[in-house]
Amino acid sequence: MTVRDALLQQKRELELRKAEPYIKRTAEIRNGNSRLIRIVSGPRRAGKSFFVTRYLMAQGPFGYVNFDDEELNSAEKIPDILTEIADLYNGSKTLLLDEIQNIPGWELLANRLARQGYMLYITGSNARLLSKELATHLTGRHTITTIFPFSFAEYLRTKPGEYTEREYRAYLAEYSVTGGFPEHLVTSIDRKEYLLRLFDAVIYKDIIQRYRVRSPQGLGNLAQYLCSTIAGEYSVHGLTRVTGCRSDRTVRKYLEYLEEAFLFFSIPRFSYKVKEQVMANRKIYCIDNGFVMAKGFRFSRNDGNLNENLVAIALHQMELSGILNLYYWKNAKHQEVDFVLHQETKVVALIQVCIDLTDEKTRRREVNALLIAGRDLSCENRIILTGEEEHITTEEWFGIRGEIQYIPLWKWLQRPGIPGYM
Repeated sequence: MTVRDALLQQKRELELRKAEPYIKRTAEIRNGNSRLIRIVSGPRRAGKSFFVTRYLMAQGPFGYVNFDDEELNSAEKIPDILTEIADLYNGSKTLLLDEIQNIPGWELLANRLARQGYMLYITGSNARLLSKELATHLTGRHTITTIFPFSFAEYLRTKPGEYTEREYRAYLAEYSVTGGFPEHLVTSIDRKEYLLRLFDAVIYKDIIQRYRVRSPQGLGNLAQYLCSTIAGEYSVHGLTRVTGCRSDRTVRKYLEYLEEAFLFFSIPRFSYKVKEQVMANRKIYCIDNGFVMAKGFRFSRNDGNLNENLVAIALHQMELSGILNLYYWKNAKHQEVDFVLHQETKVVALIQVCIDLTDEKTRRREVNALLIAGRDLSCENRIILTGEEEHITTEEWFGIRGEIQYIPLWKWLQRPGIPGYM
C-alpha cells in the first residue's frame, strides 16, 4: 500500500465518522481561533480524534492523517505525506495529526508546520505530550486539552431522560463497573473482551514495542497486580518482590511506562517536607474502572475501591488541567484521608469517599481522620462523598471541632470540583 492509498483509506473512514452518533464531551478546545498548536491528549480509544474531528467539522475544511498506521509512522515518509494531504484536502491549512507520538521528532515537524502558517490540531496517547518538556520543544506556542474515557456526566448522556435519585445511584453502580470507554457503551460489542483487547494493545503497542521491553512477562504481571490493588499504597521494592521483576530500577521504569500510556497514575502522600513526600509510599489508581474489572484478579467486587478510583480519576483530570495538586494524607497512627487538594501554597479541601456510613465505627473513622487532618493542614473544607447523605454537620473529637459536608457521590461526580459541587 502506498502513502496515498493509506491516506485515501483514512479519508473515507473520516467521512463515515460524520454519520456516527456522538456524545457531547464536557472538555473544550481553548483558543480555537488563534495560531497556537492545539494538543489533545489522553488514553487510546477515549475519543480524542472523534472529539477533535467533530469540533473541526463545524469550523470548515481540514486535512487528516493518523500516524497509528504502519504505512505512515515513519519520519522518512513525512514529505510524501504532506504532499498527498495537500492534494487530497485541496491545500487546507488546517491539519489534524492523530497519534503523533508514533513519529520520532514530531515536535520539530509541528514547529515547522506552524511556522509555515498551518493551524495544527494534534492528538496523542502518551502522557509526555502533557509534560513540562513540551513547553521547551514548542516554545510555549500550544494549548493542551485532556480527554479521558466518559465521565459519569458524559456516561449519563448515553441514557437520555430524567432520573430519580434512586436511578442516579443505580446508574452510578453500573458505571463503576463498566467504566467509560465510549465504544463499548454506544455499541453492542462485548465489554470485557473489548477492554481486555484494548488493555493488551496499549501494553504491546505503546510500551513493549515503543521501548523494546525485554521482559514482557514482568511488565504484564505488574500491570495485572496494579489492576487488582487500586486505591492501595505501594512501594517500589514491594512491587519488585510480588511481581518477580528483576530489580527496583526495572519496576520504576515499568511504572513510568504505564503512567505515560495513561493506564495508571499515582498520587503521593502529603507532607510539608519534600523528602518525606519522596520517601513515602504512593497510592495507585487506574484510568478506567472497566480495566480494573476486566483485568484485575479478585474474589469479589470491592465497591469502596471502585468508587474511590472514580473520584481519583475526576481529580486527576483536574490536576492535569493545572487546577490543583493531588495527594493523600496519613499520619503515624495510620489515620488516613483519601484526597488532599492543594492549590498554590495551601490545602483547599480534604475528601473522604465512603458510600455506606451506617456503621458507627466506620463513620467515626472517616470523621476523625478529617478532623485531625483539617487541624494539622489548616483546612476547614472537609467533605465526605456518600451514597445518599447530603447535609452539613458540626463534628467534634477530643476537642477538635469542625464542619463536615456530606455530598452524594452521584451528584458530585456530575460536577466534580472544590469544595464539592456548585
